[in-house]
Amino acid sequence: MSSDAARGQRGINCTRGDAAAMPTSSPFVGDSGGAGSPIRVERMVRERSRRYDIFASDAMDTDAEAAFALDGVQSPGRASPANMEDAGGAAAARPPLAGSRSGFRRLGLRGMKQRLLVVANRLPVSANRRGEDHWSLEISAGGLVSALLGVKDVDAKWIGWAGVNVPDEVGQRALTKALAEKRCIPVFLDEEIVHQYYNGYCNNILWPLFHYLGLPQEDRLATTRNFESQFDAYKRANQMFADVVYEHYQDGDVIWCHDYHLMFLPKCLKDHDINMKVGWFLHTPFPSSEIYRTLPSRLELLRSVLCADLVGFHTYDYARHFVSACTRILGLEGTPEGVEDQGRLTRVAAFPIGIDSDRFKRALELPAVKRHVSELTERFAGRKVMLGVDRLDMIKGIPQKILAFEKFLEENPDWNNKVVLLQIAVPTRTDVPEYQKLTSQVHEIVGRINGRFGTLTAVPIHHLVVFTFPIAASVSVLGPNFS
Repeated sequence: MSSDAARGQRGINCTRGDAAAMPTSSPFVGDSGGAGSPIRVERMVRERSRRYDIFASDAMDTDAEAAFALDGVQSPGRASPANMEDAGGAAAARPPLAGSRSGFRRLGLRGMKQRLLVVANRLPVSANRRGEDHWSLEISAGGLVSALLGVKDVDAKWIGWAGVNVPDEVGQRALTKALAEKRCIPVFLDEEIVHQYYNGYCNNILWPLFHYLGLPQEDRLATTRNFESQFDAYKRANQMFADVVYEHYQDGDVIWCHDYHLMFLPKCLKDHDINMKVGWFLHTPFPSSEIYRTLPSRLELLRSVLCADLVGFHTYDYARHFVSACTRILGLEGTPEGVEDQGRLTRVAAFPIGIDSDRFKRALELPAVKRHVSELTERFAGRKVMLGVDRLDMIKGIPQKILAFEKFLEENPDWNNKVVLLQIAVPTRTDVPEYQKLTSQVHEIVGRINGRFGTLTAVPIHHLVVFTFPIAASVSVLGPNFS
């Protein structure tokens, strides 16, 4: 057993009782080669996901009233509360998939709506203060918001940070009231904890690591905050989210935690009530165990995530990497269903996320959208249009895309004045120095290329750093929960 695994078995434990330790041998021994080869692990995870689809489809077809239909979320292979029906409490001790078909009924979903608590770092709206006790709210831009707007046939509430510091009680009460109309519940974080938890640990440590950019150099860590203080702030922030969940939790609620910001939240929730149904979904890659083990807090975070009943990822590779990290770093038992720890099973699966495509089709019929399409058609008449919509983020490759477009113009002079790149870049993390530098870099590259290939009447690149039009369109077709 590795030193990490030995420490891991003495680490955080969200189970109850004195069950014997699980053996450390596992078919998921590594990320490559042998019995733990990617092919075998992926095949086992894929097979389990296929079995989920069969059971879910069967339940939906044969007993529609008992099924938990979430427009755009309950479709086969999508993460949803219904996938947690066998994952929590004593149910986790049953054989794999025991009673999955009847799980919809065991949740008490026949003839009633079950409440869903969505917990994410940010709320789907941004708040702007207009007075001592008045706030204006605008829908936020982001993939998580787009993905979850389809959750409309369930009584859902969204818990998260509003993105602003509200130190006074008057402002907090007014914002809480305004958000309640949107079925949102705020978590109030002060500037210091946001700096260390969000800008520090989340964006400076976890985000780069999970995208294979590695940890910051020690000198960079020293210039912001030391690692220990950032991780302490991360745990405190997660506990603050948990405290808000406690205030609004009702028996039978399903708690759906999202992303790397809240990896410590499942432990906080289970420590409060072991019977809570908790799911956690990661919206980024999960790195290979060799990369993940470079994280100093690797043991605590893995143990905390394993307190959830269901752990979801975008792809089979990410799920396989997570299981491999649990077996190689914590020394736990990996199974086709997930990860076992002292008799308790945490289910691990891949749920490719998507959007509500019908919502966007309806938006195309809006008069404002049609007018905008007409304006663009007239503006770029006779020219091919290449469209890019990305967050202004380091991993999105916007500078590389623009430079590739420049290379295309260099090698194909006949296309000058015949093609245009329309790049919409949604600003993000504007208070982080690295992102400020990226913004300046993109502006500089665009200006240079337009100066080189542009004319008095046309430029090859149109770089938009606002997202007002698509947001306005999406607001017009929001569902009842987040409208």
